[in-house]
Amino acid sequence: MSAWRYLLRIFWALKWPMLAELLLVVFWMVVLENAVGLAQREIFDQLTGEASVTFGIWELCAVLVAIGVLTFTLFVGGVVLHDYTFFNVSALLQRNAFSHLMALPGHRSLPSSPGEAVSRFRDDATAVAMYMSQFKFFLAHMLFLPTALFIMSRIDLVMTFGVFLPVAVVVVVVNVARVRIQRYRKESREAAGDVTGFIGEMFGAVEAIKVAHAEERALRRFDALNAERRRTTLKDVLLSETLNAVFSNVQNIGTGFVLVVASRSLGTDSFTVGDLSLFVFYLGWIQWTASEVGRTLMQYRQTGVALDRLRAMMPGAEPAQLVRKRPSYLFGRLPEVESAPSADADRFESLEVEGLTYLHPESGRGVRGVNLDLRRGSFTVVTGRIGSGKTTLLRAVMGSLPRESGEVRWNGAAVDDPGDFLVPPRCAYVPQVPRLFSEELRANILLGLPESEVDLDGAIWTAVMERDVEELEDGLDTVVGPRGVRLSGGQAQRAAAARAFVRAPGLLVFDDVSSALDVDTERKLWERVSQMPGATSLVVSHRREAYLRADHIIVLEDGEARAEGKLDDLLRMSEEMRRLWAGDLAPPTMSSR
Repeated sequence: MSAWRYLLRIFWALKWPMLAELLLVVFWMVVLENAVGLAQREIFDQLTGEASVTFGIWELCAVLVAIGVLTFTLFVGGVVLHDYTFFNVSALLQRNAFSHLMALPGHRSLPSSPGEAVSRFRDDATAVAMYMSQFKFFLAHMLFLPTALFIMSRIDLVMTFGVFLPVAVVVVVVNVARVRIQRYRKESREAAGDVTGFIGEMFGAVEAIKVAHAEERALRRFDALNAERRRTTLKDVLLSETLNAVFSNVQNIGTGFVLVVASRSLGTDSFTVGDLSLFVFYLGWIQWTASEVGRTLMQYRQTGVALDRLRAMMPGAEPAQLVRKRPSYLFGRLPEVESAPSADADRFESLEVEGLTYLHPESGRGVRGVNLDLRRGSFTVVTGRIGSGKTTLLRAVMGSLPRESGEVRWNGAAVDDPGDFLVPPRCAYVPQVPRLFSEELRANILLGLPESEVDLDGAIWTAVMERDVEELEDGLDTVVGPRGVRLSGGQAQRAAAARAFVRAPGLLVFDDVSSALDVDTERKLWERVSQMPGATSLVVSHRREAYLRADHIIVLEDGEARAEGKLDDLLRMSEEMRRLWAGDLAPPTMSSR
């Protein structure tokens, strides 16, 4: 879709407030401002004895005051409508892009860095909203021009030509510079995204930077990215301001032309002092019109870049999905978060996986032909050395990685899309690296669920967090900081576990959740999980406490299930299991294969 089609769809999505704002601006510029100019002309002609109307000066002044009051009223209404449409346009684009990203499988992550994504959500959505706001003035100017042209041409055709010539000059200048406008804006946005992304990466890797004593190198990289951002932004801003200066000052040529011609025409019966005041009045408006035409044409190119960048955030989506009409909830009460009701069909009885295969395109490594058979109340452990495919297996089962072959069955029925199906209340997943937000601990656990409808205290107890909550400064209302930096690694993992427990799922999937826990805490965690009614767990772990509790253990080697069974049997039959029991987690060398 071209940029103008996107903009037309945005207008249609918010047609009534945008149409009201457009009509308000058009009435102000086309009707009221022309009335001001004509009234001013008659006042000057009356002062010089050349008036063509019967109104007195005071009546004409009263007309100007009435127009001023009406203009102020329209201005207040315009501000309200502008804010409403501006923020709704931004919210519309951001919500559609974010909704599509949230619906993608986990393997299809952001098409760019997180910092670049922030730049697109923030800057590009705002740029489109600003252009939509700006465009109503452009349309009003396009309607104002014919009326001004008609009025002035009836007075002096030559002078009218001189006033309108700069508008044509502006259009030519923008068309000549359009390629640079688009390229400079794109480079500037990308450089800003790189800086934002690197800031996020530095905050997320503080410990790694300190351990490697890489503070100076990180800062040098940051300085280099900032220098590139400064260079590209300078080019973008310099071009924009240069063009704006051209648009603003080209009208001075028209002003000089009017003054020269007017100096020869004043004193004749065909050109009065009132006529000159009317032309001077229109000069300011035509100057604004020339600037507005140039700015709108320039911003159209930049808006096209912004729309392309937002579309790139939605891989696989239909083009029109970016501007699909949705409620923004910017005003009034927010909707209640809908929790999925638990039905009899959601009750977990079994999960069967046959011949599951997924290979990472970059490395060719993954899992091949793995089978799982989970029954209600079981505790199944998947183990193996680093790089054996444990996390890949879980993600493929959960649907965040697309299986290349194999079948997943829930209670005997085939599951076509595990990513949409294996969600609460059927299943909950606790990742190896917990994802926490810079909000209260309570909000991180509930994630929008009504606290009155869930057992929050029970989830915290099952996650062995009751002592931690008591020791935190504000308890559950403690803000955990970006990515949970105010919590220890074990606390962050248990907070993520509590997030799963509070949803009371039929199947719990843990990816090495106990890696940051001490032995006693891990033992309590698995004991309390086993006390959950009908608790069924699929656990990736290399810890002895998990092995001892497991009903069934699957040993992965190079992405294949080479051995499985109970712990005692595996320790007798599997050399790999004996290595894991002894704590050997290193990837096997070529000579040991």
